[in-house]
Amino acid sequence: MEKNINNKKTAKKKIGVVVSDKMDKTVVVKVDSLKVHPIYRKKYKVSKRYKAHDQDNNLKIGDKVTLEETKPFSKEKKWIAKKVESL
Repeated sequence: MEKNINNKKTAKKKIGVVVSDKMDKTVVVKVDSLKVHPIYRKKYKVSKRYKAHDQDNNLKIGDKVTLEETKPFSKEKKWIAKKVESL
């Protein structure tokens, strides 16, 4: 068997929308995902809110952002928010 030389884990990434920017250097981002019911096989939408770090305080409500996992900044803040540039 071949051994994996690169043991470094890749950071998780999520895409969401900023729903709150009232805190200093922190934004709340809502991430939507689809789940499938185990019995009925119907798809339904589930949303989760993440607190993310915004170093320059330049993100506003409604901005589409990418969340990238990083070391914890605080008890709930473990993500960095980066604005998605649309074409």
